[in-house]
Amino acid sequence: MFRVDAHFDLLCFVYEKRAKGETRVIEKYFYDNWIKNNFNIIVSSIFIDSIFIPEMALRNALDQISCLYEEIAETPEKIMLCKNYIDIEKAEKENKIGILMSLEGSEPIGNDPFLLRTFYELGVRFIGLAWNRRTYCADGIPVCKNLNKQYGLTDLGIDLLSKAKELGMIVDVSHLTDQGFEDVMTFYDMPVIASHSNCRTLTDHLRNLTDVQMKKIAQRGGVVGINSFSLFLNKEPLKACISDMAEHMSHMRSIMGTDHIGLGFDFCSHIRSSLYESEEKDKFDAMNGYDEFWILDKELSKKGFSEDERERVYSKNFLRLYSQILQ
Repeated sequence: MFRVDAHFDLLCFVYEKRAKGETRVIEKYFYDNWIKNNFNIIVSSIFIDSIFIPEMALRNALDQISCLYEEIAETPEKIMLCKNYIDIEKAEKENKIGILMSLEGSEPIGNDPFLLRTFYELGVRFIGLAWNRRTYCADGIPVCKNLNKQYGLTDLGIDLLSKAKELGMIVDVSHLTDQGFEDVMTFYDMPVIASHSNCRTLTDHLRNLTDVQMKKIAQRGGVVGINSFSLFLNKEPLKACISDMAEHMSHMRSIMGTDHIGLGFDFCSHIRSSLYESEEKDKFDAMNGYDEFWILDKELSKKGFSEDERERVYSKNFLRLYSQILQ
């Protein structure tokens, strides 16, 4: 069964490994795992670590993109860059891993809206206006800090929505504040995604979506991807498990219907431990990578998701949206 992961922090990992002299990083660390578990399409975020903010954000983003091109040149028979839906179909037909690129936060753009087209020409097809930081475009939700004042989109952020629509890019509302979400819905009339967000009704965290927000996304024809991050799944993160993911997805179905649910795991544990050589015992992910996907499939079946519904969740819903916008 063809599967899509709509959010994976791949390129920052690849950049760090290649900076230390490694090559064929995707093949070494991820390829076999994706193939074995039928994940053919991966949306890779371009995530900028705080150490590069602000002066080096643009350069680091371009370095990450360059690393992907190098990886593809080294293993063209296994991975390819997808810039449109035809490329996605080609990746499936040729049994390659199709990788799409997404800006997770607008830091690389700074206050220069002309750079959005530059990133588009390089292959970036998704944009989230903010991560957990304040940018020139919007406020992001700080996961580790409580701020009394959180704002929405700036004039630049509103302008970028128009440019994204003109270029044919998909807007991602994950990480936006509630006001930022409302601003997107006010100033943007296209379908949007929340590539890696869960249900605030079940886990009261600002990074999760309210029922009203999910309904608005569904009404636009958008899709919400389930996030594996423990903090967003259970009020006691150390107890988070895959059944919590199924519970959130079941709630999504009750609010939006099956056609607006997808996968956006945002796996963190192995990347954090590798990049930072962390000795921390914190549990980042409820699902321990793609090899445990079969457990999620089993849990969804228990929740009454039919085989057809699960197929829509695993690929068809996001692919439908990609086919509409990524021309």
